[in-house]
Amino acid sequence: MTLDSGFDVFASDSAQSSESTQLFWALWERLGIPQFIYQHNPCFTKSTVRGTIKEKPGFNPSEDAAALRKAIEGIGTTEKTLIDVLTQRSNAQRQLICKAYQDATGRTLCDALEGDTNGHFEDILVALITPPAKFDCQEFIQAIKGAGTTESILIELFASRSNHQIKAICDAYLAETGRALIHDLKSEVSGDFEKTLLILAEGKRDESTNVDMAKAKEDAKILYEAGEKTWGTDESKFIDILCHRSVPQLRQTLVEYKSLSGKTLQESIEREVSGRLEEILVAIVKCVKSVPAYLAERLYKNMKGAGTTESTLTRIIVSRSEVDLQDIKAEYKKLFGTSLYSDIESETSGDFCQTLLKICGEDGK
Repeated sequence: MTLDSGFDVFASDSAQSSESTQLFWALWERLGIPQFIYQHNPCFTKSTVRGTIKEKPGFNPSEDAAALRKAIEGIGTTEKTLIDVLTQRSNAQRQLICKAYQDATGRTLCDALEGDTNGHFEDILVALITPPAKFDCQEFIQAIKGAGTTESILIELFASRSNHQIKAICDAYLAETGRALIHDLKSEVSGDFEKTLLILAEGKRDESTNVDMAKAKEDAKILYEAGEKTWGTDESKFIDILCHRSVPQLRQTLVEYKSLSGKTLQESIEREVSGRLEEILVAIVKCVKSVPAYLAERLYKNMKGAGTTESTLTRIIVSRSEVDLQDIKAEYKKLFGTSLYSDIESETSGDFCQTLLKICGEDGK
């Protein structure tokens, strides 16, 4: 039996009237599903952006470029101007500022920022003026270069990004290096972890909005028999199902698995699998349930662990600032009982801190 989830019907342009919208959210609330599950999920045909940064009305790139030039070229860099301008414009608007700045000065804004700022503050400003796919691509390059590969970054990137975003990263990587991302990824990882990453990096997850109930029961049974029910674990079954099925389909599979086994799929993976493969499969399950909750947890562990990794804060806060940072903030508060804003304020400092706070925004704003 196949159930049409009806998301595209509810989300069509004709459903944007106040009455239709209210009926839509009332249905989701009766199902116990928060609104952001719909809003942030790339599988659905319409998406309401839940970022903290919006396009600035009355935007004038030449005026902004002039303000930045004055802040950079004056006696002493005026950091506040840099922060105010670059955190209160959308990425698309920042690209126009970059063009206006180069037209006026003959120098790229990136070069100017790198010459007049430093450290984590420089890194976040440069991240803000970098197109999203190129920024993700640069994070990927950073993760695989040097003596050791940073697997946690690879896991975050490929578990949390949509097919469209992954394909954009691959295109940016090809443009940047002249090589295929998948080709270079193969040389950096191995085993079942490699197999899982390579499937995700193809960006071919099913994006159907239909939920096949019978298939969900069948997949749950396959996963149960591949792990909990047998001696030894058939990791290939976990990899195949978790990397290929659509997000709505996997959500139903999680429900069927719990009903069949008495355990959550995450609990079974943590019992049956180990190492990097366990980490990426658990990350996929968490992202199936909620990308914002997964990234909120990443932020919390990063700040509350043994030393804050500023590059992780920059990557998540900047890359989600126009996507679902509002929902990440809400999940952070729900999961950890404190606001993301206040934790950033207490765990970071200086102009880097002020930039993060401007992007994040206080709760309720």
